[in-house]
Amino acid sequence: MNQVIALLKNHRSIRKYTQEPISDEILINIIEAAGSAATSNFIQAYSVIRVIDKQNRKKLAELTGNQTWVEESPLFLVFCADLKRAENACLFENKEMASGYTEQFLIATVDVALAAENALVAAESMGLGGVFIGGIRNNPDAVCELLKIPNQVYPVFGMCLGYPDEKPEQKPRLPAQMILHEDYYHENQTDLETYNKTCSKYYQNRSSGSRDDTWTRQISDMVSKPMRPHMKAFLKKKGFDTK
Repeated sequence: MNQVIALLKNHRSIRKYTQEPISDEILINIIEAAGSAATSNFIQAYSVIRVIDKQNRKKLAELTGNQTWVEESPLFLVFCADLKRAENACLFENKEMASGYTEQFLIATVDVALAAENALVAAESMGLGGVFIGGIRNNPDAVCELLKIPNQVYPVFGMCLGYPDEKPEQKPRLPAQMILHEDYYHENQTDLETYNKTCSKYYQNRSSGSRDDTWTRQISDMVSKPMRPHMKAFLKKKGFDTK
């Protein structure tokens, strides 16, 4: 165990913050740390929008499912997969980008995810806490209109950051033996039963006995229903045709 591993293993989502502002110096350090993440073929296919306008923050809180921390957090960032810059590079060199390919979509989406994780870890290393906001994809057209996001760019998720005003119990993650496979992919239902017991205990403790839930019940309820079916048409409209 070292400081980096200890920091990573101590992660928990923070949704309540003090009123202490985040300095521009800290923000720039966070963005520079994000920019140091691995990137496919040096394309760096991401952009980050800092939303300051109070009315826009309030609207985004509504669009993401009435998540009040989107409006109230000292800092709110929207992480975007961005191929517009690559398109501009082509224009700069008098070339035309061959757009709409699945690989480009994957590159941009992976790039922004890697950068955002770097950003959150950097923030946590400086005493901040945060939470990813996948609800930014609930109403992506409205988000793009509000933030003037052009084609070849799409908002992947938001991120609230601030100095923590809570210390929630840490959710038990999947144990290493369920994630790590040797030589081949293996399935083990017994591991699921064990993990269900761990999660059930966590929810019982967190809710003072009022929530009886397991991992398989929670996940099966989620993935047995359509998940944001509007995303395919939205991505096609934004230039991510996935040919």
